[in-house]
Amino acid sequence: MTGMGRHLQANNPVVISAFHSLLTHQMLIVGVVLSVFLLGSSALRIMQLRRLLNSEGEAAAAAPSDPEPLARRILRVGFGLLWVLDGVLQIQPAMPLGLPGSVLQPASATSPSWVQHLVNFGVTTWTNHPVTAAVSAVWIQLALGVLLLVAPRGRWSRFAGLASLGWGLVVWIFGEAFGGIFAPGLSWLFGAPGAAVFYCLAGALLALPERSWGSAAIGRWLLRGFGLFFVGMAVLQAWPDRGFWRGAVDRHGAGQLLGMVQQMAQTSQPRTISSMLGSFGSFDAAHGWAVNLFVVVVLAAIGMALLTARPSIARVAVIAAVVVGLADWLLVEDLGFLGGVGTDPNSMLPTLLLLAGGYVALVRLPVVVTAPVPEVSAAAVAEADGRGWDRVRLAYASRVVASVGSIGLLVLGAAPMAVASTNPNADPILALAVDGNPDIVDIPAPGFQLVNQNGQPVSLASLRGRTVALTFLDPVCTSDCPLIAQEFKEADSMLGASAGRAVFVAVVANPIYRATAFTVSFDEQEGLRHVANWLFLTGTTAALSRIWNDYAVEVEVPSAGAMVAHSDIAYLIDARGQMREVLSTDTGVGSASESSFAVLLSEQLQRVMAS
Repeated sequence: MTGMGRHLQANNPVVISAFHSLLTHQMLIVGVVLSVFLLGSSALRIMQLRRLLNSEGEAAAAAPSDPEPLARRILRVGFGLLWVLDGVLQIQPAMPLGLPGSVLQPASATSPSWVQHLVNFGVTTWTNHPVTAAVSAVWIQLALGVLLLVAPRGRWSRFAGLASLGWGLVVWIFGEAFGGIFAPGLSWLFGAPGAAVFYCLAGALLALPERSWGSAAIGRWLLRGFGLFFVGMAVLQAWPDRGFWRGAVDRHGAGQLLGMVQQMAQTSQPRTISSMLGSFGSFDAAHGWAVNLFVVVVLAAIGMALLTARPSIARVAVIAAVVVGLADWLLVEDLGFLGGVGTDPNSMLPTLLLLAGGYVALVRLPVVVTAPVPEVSAAAVAEADGRGWDRVRLAYASRVVASVGSIGLLVLGAAPMAVASTNPNADPILALAVDGNPDIVDIPAPGFQLVNQNGQPVSLASLRGRTVALTFLDPVCTSDCPLIAQEFKEADSMLGASAGRAVFVAVVANPIYRATAFTVSFDEQEGLRHVANWLFLTGTTAALSRIWNDYAVEVEVPSAGAMVAHSDIAYLIDARGQMREVLSTDTGVGSASESSFAVLLSEQLQRVMAS
């Protein structure tokens, strides 16, 4: 019935099924490519073993190379694993429909309007294309993680750092609303300035030329930068009237920390963790001032110790940061990824990884390996030059192929996301999620004889040769009917050159306001007067009642002057007069399915016209 539009829930089975289906299909393709890679690696290994067995022992010893700096390896492997974890978290069923309302919009709710407008671009893209966006995010983050893990050196590794920086910025802006730095209540305890900032920082460090890691400068500057950060967070935490010095609820409400803990305790999670959160919340409620004092002192002390960049002092500061950070990660951030729409483990783990990397870069400089150049006989050189294709080291070849494969995964995710961001039309899957799949039929459509908005007679027989999209609208409706009319108008424009082969027909669904004056007024209001293939038909009460009955349309006239209620339904009738499909026109008011119905309608019309 009109006015009964439904909102899509995060657990909608149609969208979840489409999400998993697309992901599974692409995983199969990736699996085939991976199998080919493994077979190629095995073949290369066999060729190398055969060459070694047939050689006379004059193969040249491989020249040793400098190992990757330990600090760089910590960042590369650590953030590679984090990206893989983030990609796995994106596979959660609630991601396609739950992410915008549960993560993106709340992140910007208290930010300035310009931040909200910017974030809304990402919200709109994700809402209009939930399956594409969710699958793309999976592949982008898995690809970044794998690329970081398999490419320890050279251009591939630096490219992985740049890619991490780029995607991290996208997540920080559109997913985290700049980490809330423009919103009140900014606090290190809650993850400020956003986990994605640390992914960006790590990516920038990994993108540096490897010679940059040859001295303690990176470690020194990284630790001092974090020192300033911790001191700044301590000042914010100590600032009066920000709600952090309060514990229990008073006339000003609950303290900021207690409010966050209580919110996290409501997340779906193991009972043990929920119990720990409850206990900490109770403790903060009773000792809020002391808890905040402890946090301020610890942050300030860690910050000032890191500013010295002296190894012995920095070591103590890093250990303290690890202990306090892990406690905050558990008791305040609630591990960050629980609840079904958690996209990452929040900011503590990335922060601690960077601190560890910075400390190691300060105290452990890379080892330079030197060795004499081996003597190689002329015969060995001649043989090597003639058979260079099987001299490639398996480990090197495997890393190159794995890096190329990771780039392929990155493109597999980024390309659809980029296309979706430029497409203003919502995917038809949303209309299917609201209304279900169209009913497929193949029976003669009941005939009718009515008059159009210009008073001219129109019958179904007179429309033979054209595909008909037939629906029922109330000309004085102010809720769903104008939306449905706009969907029909939009579908007409989507047909392009094929629009001349279709006609969009609405029949009045109101026994009281059925005069042509009302249909003309409706067309004027909705911009339909100049749509050449639009017909709004009416007739006598008896004629209208007959067609309502023939097409199973319920029309109810309530008392007290309320709007007429009628079925939201549309029929697709082919050029021979055969009824082919039955669709619900419930647009799901308040969701992106409003615009997705137009896409679905145009696609189904093209299918009927082509059959």
